[in-house]
Amino acid sequence: MVERTGRVASKVALVTGAASGLGKATAERLAAEGAAVLIADIRAEAAEAAAGVIRDAGGRAEAHPLDVTSDESWQDAVVHAERAFGKLDIVVNNAGTADGGWIHKLSLERWRKVMAVNLDGVFLGIKHGAEAMKRNGGGSIVNISSVAGLVGIAEGASAYCASKGGVTLLTRAAALEFALLKNNIRVNSVHPGYMQTPMLEGVINTYREPDAARDALMKNEPMGRFGEPKDIANAVLYLASDEAAFVTGTQLVVDGGYIAK
Repeated sequence: MVERTGRVASKVALVTGAASGLGKATAERLAAEGAAVLIADIRAEAAEAAAGVIRDAGGRAEAHPLDVTSDESWQDAVVHAERAFGKLDIVVNNAGTADGGWIHKLSLERWRKVMAVNLDGVFLGIKHGAEAMKRNGGGSIVNISSVAGLVGIAEGASAYCASKGGVTLLTRAAALEFALLKNNIRVNSVHPGYMQTPMLEGVINTYREPDAARDALMKNEPMGRFGEPKDIANAVLYLASDEAAFVTGTQLVVDGGYIAK
């Protein structure tokens, strides 16, 4: 973990999908900057291990099993955060899934699974997170979308693109609603490019020749490499902090120039 400077000191954050990848890096970054963090993930043991890493580094963290597609599970997670830390200031809707199936081969069941995790989960996070934030005078919601929520990507990404595009516009609409309600809740989205995460490796490994697929993706990267989880964690930290007090409804792209081509 990095040295503490207190950019989110005294704040309480709930991060979904925080047992690994982008979520884990984000939770560690927020904790290093002074936030108490609830590690919310469907993988209970991995979530507890991630919380333990933060505690061992001197931060405050607890774990909670969360199925982001469940209304009841979300309510329980928010209650846990408030009981453990007294309030909720930050929600990072990071949990996500990818399928990789081409649209003409994609079943309705697989389509709905991607939508349930990537879009329904964000909706529920906004809904229940905002209710807690109202009790605390406001807060920041950061939704992890993707460059695939801004541009189309071929070769088996139709469901993923549709779900992340939904996150993009849900973010904008929610930001405007809360601004009109004057409840001091900001909503923004972060759009990673290809990041070195277990999810990306999982998708790459679905190809017949994973090494060739990885090389092909890398060749499309203007900076010549995949991004790292810390790149997203730093972006989330800014949007979650008071430094972004006048920032809502925006899309922060962290893609190494991928969509600038």
